[in-house]
Amino acid sequence: MTEPVAIADELTKRFGDFTAVDRVSFEVAEGEVVGYLGPNGSGKTTTIRLMLGLLRPTSGHARLLGYDTQTQAEAIRAQVGYMSQRFALYDELTAWENLSFYAGVYGITDARPLAVEFERLHLQAVRDTRAGELPLGFRQRLALATAIVHKPPLLILDEPTSGVDPAARREFWDLIYDLSESGVTAFVTTHYMDEAEYCGRVGIMRRGRLLAMDSPSHLKQTALHGRAWDVFGEPVLEALDALGRIRGVYRAGLAGDHLRALTEPHVGGKELTGMLEAEGIHTPRVVSVEPSLEDVFLSLADA
Repeated sequence: MTEPVAIADELTKRFGDFTAVDRVSFEVAEGEVVGYLGPNGSGKTTTIRLMLGLLRPTSGHARLLGYDTQTQAEAIRAQVGYMSQRFALYDELTAWENLSFYAGVYGITDARPLAVEFERLHLQAVRDTRAGELPLGFRQRLALATAIVHKPPLLILDEPTSGVDPAARREFWDLIYDLSESGVTAFVTTHYMDEAEYCGRVGIMRRGRLLAMDSPSHLKQTALHGRAWDVFGEPVLEALDALGRIRGVYRAGLAGDHLRALTEPHVGGKELTGMLEAEGIHTPRVVSVEPSLEDVFLSLADA
């Protein structure tokens, strides 16, 4: 049996009295696209730094591509493409000069692989533009190019779409799946719930703990112990207060111009509508919906 591309075993990192990563364990198989989901400060970046050997764990251990992250970190870095949150580009260099520099770090002197990445990531139009002058979407793609120019089998991307508009985020995920189809394994952290839907599996972090790791569809089936509803009622805030008083509703919140309610399994749509009317909400409309990963996260966080 082939060893997983990435293994974390009871990884723990403490800074004084603060536990940033708390006994995290998971495996990533070759060719997977795994999302690591959680709010800012949940421990995602610290986990990545432990996996890359940039931090020494307080306890536990990790392996990447068969290498021990504490004793063989240099060997790991030569075979991993890492894209940090801050896009480590040199603002005074052009896009082409940035990619040439990073290629040189990996011993690549032939210009042809650089040209291939420029074409694949649609960077030709900004070849001679200084990185500091690039729009965020182009900076993002250029940073990805620097991470993949040496053709690593594993990509670790730390919140690569933070601050990017939704259209650019969707295009970026298309690029990730293009790479996955060529055999690259991708481990991607994000705090965007909708992005996690693109992943084959999702790990959910909160306060340093890995709450669950599974496919989005299976998490929705197993992490929630009830049903999800979109609730339309006026006034919205009064309807929200009413949901908080109804037996069988264990979470309710705003969802755009309506409300999202999570209920115990026995609560049906007609029953929920009737209870809202009894609370003084006129002509409420209740629609059964598929749970979202945000529902899953909130349910796990409350557990």
